[in-house]
Amino acid sequence: MNVDLYDFELPEELIAQTPLPERTASRLLTLNKLDGSIAHRTFKDIADELQPGDTLVLNDTRVIPARLFGVKEETGAKAEVLLLKNLQGDTWEALVKPGKKLKKGSVIRFGDELQAVIEDEGEMGERKLTFTYQGIFQEILDRLGQMPLPPYIKEKLDDKERYQTVYSKHEGSAAAPTAGLHFTEELLDQIRAKGVTVAFITLHVGLGTFRPMSVERVEDHVMHAEYYSVTQETADILNAAKARGGRIVAVGTTSCRTLETIGTRFEGGLLEACSGWTDIFIYPGYTFKVVNALITNFHLPKSTLVMLVSALAGREHILNAYAEAVKEKYRFFSFGDAMFIY
Repeated sequence: MNVDLYDFELPEELIAQTPLPERTASRLLTLNKLDGSIAHRTFKDIADELQPGDTLVLNDTRVIPARLFGVKEETGAKAEVLLLKNLQGDTWEALVKPGKKLKKGSVIRFGDELQAVIEDEGEMGERKLTFTYQGIFQEILDRLGQMPLPPYIKEKLDDKERYQTVYSKHEGSAAAPTAGLHFTEELLDQIRAKGVTVAFITLHVGLGTFRPMSVERVEDHVMHAEYYSVTQETADILNAAKARGGRIVAVGTTSCRTLETIGTRFEGGLLEACSGWTDIFIYPGYTFKVVNALITNFHLPKSTLVMLVSALAGREHILNAYAEAVKEKYRFFSFGDAMFIY
């Protein structure tokens, strides 16, 4: 299956550069995955789309200020580091710029209080760095680091919390689970009052978010592993939802991928608390084991995320919905509008 099958025309002006003043003010396109029918709503109307007995699953990861700007010790040349995941202690996996100049053994200084040594180079361009510092690393990172906004966002973000969900809890992501940015506590309370159960999983978003596909065939793409965790409380909620046959609605592709990763565990009985690493790649032909419906944003052409939503709703339905969104001037990507596939 050729990657070009998931390409579409997207005018650059539709790429949202800043979040709307009100989180729930985004537009909402609803897509029936069976017949492809489309409706246009506002995100605050999502409560009307959910049904009593549904289980809404959100990713409560929290983005760290993972972008650091420093200089290469040997030359004084500018250097940029994007932290992806903590490997152990003070050792991290990261992306670096300029990649050709920052090799194994290079030392990068970030002011007087923080420095990093490149210990190793990975196959996908990532680096393994070990930091040395005086004080508490997280406090230094909060002072020196910037939010790792995607490269297609050129505007400066005035309020760092707008790149966090209101329910973010566990620090560790290099990018926000952006479908969740539309929710407020008030909207979640309204959803609970309707008889919808709200549950949380954690998946720390990593390298896969920043890497475009570099293969021609979909099947040849390899996803980067990301850490996930499911508590016993959430396991119990999901077991009950499965038992009663209620819909499981994933908020975002990260929640979806986590739920499908643990989906095989239902086959042998009840789900229990679990954690680990997932590199699941969902594309058309995949049979969903857990997720019945999905709340998501509009994604990049030829991306793994467009393939995931196409697996759920069908490629033709998705490309038709995206064409409608472009025609109606929906806002795309991280700070853009939302879609509900049911």
